[in-house]
Amino acid sequence: MIIAVDGPTASGKGTIAKALAHHFGLPHLDTGLLYRAVGRQCFLDGGNPDDPVDALAACTFPEGLLDDPELRSEASGGLASRVSVHPAVRQALYERQHAFAVQPDGAVLDGRDIGTVIAPEAEVKLFVVASVEARAQRRFLEMQAHGRDVTLEAITADLAARDERDRGRKDAPLIAAADAIEIDTSELKREEAIAAAIAAVDALRVD
Repeated sequence: MIIAVDGPTASGKGTIAKALAHHFGLPHLDTGLLYRAVGRQCFLDGGNPDDPVDALAACTFPEGLLDDPELRSEASGGLASRVSVHPAVRQALYERQHAFAVQPDGAVLDGRDIGTVIAPEAEVKLFVVASVEARAQRRFLEMQAHGRDVTLEAITADLAARDERDRGRKDAPLIAAADAIEIDTSELKREEAIAAAIAAVDALRVD
């Protein structure tokens, strides 16, 4: 069983995907982390994330970079959004993601184009959304907990800019698959969002 979990930044899709993987005993891949690694590597190389050549060169990042805590920063998230607009970057990472998805026993992947591009054959497709205000508040509290000096206003503006880039790019834009089930987590607690996702998967498995 392949479970695709898509949605914008800080919607809760990562938390939901991890919980689904644990609940159903499936491996999990946070595909956004791959793009964050490319963005981070581009920065470390002194490249321009808006330049397709520099961004593509960063796709050869070392495996160890995926363990760098800096990938979870707002800066890396912004870089990821910028490098992900390049078709060559998306193609370079496609095979890696698709191979993970089609493992014999299945997998759970979360990102922005899993149900539409990476694994359109997925048996379960979820599209997790939340208001910009709710997402900004969550990210703000998360960053504060990690001791990062950020403002709610800056995070709100950053999320809005990322949304616009992700939805407006020509290659694999952030859109829900036609057969995806939408879960709005704006007013849901963590446990409620996970329960809703598990219920959605169970319903599709029965069907």
